Amino acid sequence: MEKKRWIDITQPLTNDMAHWPGDTPFRFELGVTKEQSGSVNIGEIRTSLHMGTHADAPFHFDGTGRKLHELDVNTYIGRARVIDVTAHPSLGRSELEDYDLEGVERLLLKSSETNNPLVFPETFIELLPDIGPYLRELGIFLLGIDVPSVDRTDSKELPTHHSLGDNGIHIVENLMLADVEPGDYDFIALPLAIHGADGSPVRAVIKKA
Repeated sequence: MEKKRWIDITQPLTNDMAHWPGDTPFRFELGVTKEQSGSVNIGEIRTSLHMGTHADAPFHFDGTGRKLHELDVNTYIGRARVIDVTAHPSLGRSELEDYDLEGVERLLLKSSETNNPLVFPETFIELLPDIGPYLRELGIFLLGIDVPSVDRTDSKELPTHHSLGDNGIHIVENLMLADVEPGDYDFIALPLAIHGADGSPVRAVIKKA
């Protein structure tokens, strides 16, 4: 029997990757080289916490929301279902009602047939605010998506972030799902333990359940 292997669905963090307009781009460099120290290379990074594949803490969009270190790590480990929503330019309750989501706790939306980390998408799927209450009704507490945000790029009110947050739905953005078949998977996407943070890059992996 072929052994099931973990599949990496993380955007690699590279110095030439695209970033949210106006946000701090990712930058890695050697702060100290082995030649300078006599023993080791020491790298350093500068980045927004929302670069690449990342988790949003409620504090990201709610000044009184929980910060990263206050979230349960178990939220980001467990069974997840990937569904293909590439046919939908927008997605809300009425569209999701056509999918079998019985027993699902973590839902990953494959919304794009391509996902190029080097190019910030001009347009991407619009998630409607009525998605939050519906996911809560179903018992879903984590939503992952393969685009930079659950809200539109030009949104200042962030209605879908708030809808999800108000209904206890945790958010993971910028997954790499273009080559992933719909179905059930074991899922790990652990944020870094950054005290007081509004979000964190994650290393997201899945394995066929």
